[in-house]
Amino acid sequence: MQPDWILPDWPAPANVHAVMTTRAGGVSLPPYASFNPASHVGDDPAAVTENRRLLRQCLPAEPLWLNQVHGCEVISKVISEATSETPAADASVAFEPNHVRAILTADCLPVLFCDEAGSVVAAAHAGWRGLAAGVLEATVASMRVPPDRILAWMGAAIGSEAFEVGEEVRENFVSQHALTAIAFRPALPGTLDGAPRKWLADIYALARIRLAQVGVEQVYGGGLCTFSDADRFFSYRREAKTGRMASVIWRE
Repeated sequence: MQPDWILPDWPAPANVHAVMTTRAGGVSLPPYASFNPASHVGDDPAAVTENRRLLRQCLPAEPLWLNQVHGCEVISKVISEATSETPAADASVAFEPNHVRAILTADCLPVLFCDEAGSVVAAAHAGWRGLAAGVLEATVASMRVPPDRILAWMGAAIGSEAFEVGEEVRENFVSQHALTAIAFRPALPGTLDGAPRKWLADIYALARIRLAQVGVEQVYGGGLCTFSDADRFFSYRREAKTGRMASVIWRE
């Protein structure tokens, strides 16, 4: 048995390897069926352990799992796979060969990074809070290479037809970068004064805009919707009690 996954469609150097798992190929039972590698969502710990073992046998080392907190902390230090430490952060960077970086998502946007030379890789968890807090910008800065030499790949996330947010979310982004207004459109009829009550947000567009602001123009992926594709993806908004997909990256 092997987890099912998606391969990034990007021109990464030959020594960089990356995958995003789907919900297929594991041993978890509903509502976590079947490949759920997340230990914090209520799944049977034995099933999670087996799912992680199945993933680990396809990787050069144990991934660095994070305690994701929807912030902008980036782990760039070397952490041994033998440690029990699970650092609180939403992104991690690796300069050393065969150090696997990983994040877990189920609607939030996973973004994988490498540079053109294959000297550094990174993984970032970008929900709207992390995006607004600057997790992508912090990840790019932690890679310590010129942004115009960085490649980014955006994995499956909630699509713009399903990602409904309030005015406070839109204002958070637009107040930082006016251009992000193009990533929102009204979701419901307006109030008496004509203001929309809810907005539909394009998380892929938000990520592209914020990456472009720091000089990262080589951005790939996008367009896969976790909410609408129940066969392949977990979705927190669709099911609440559900598993997570893993996005992992490493360099030789």
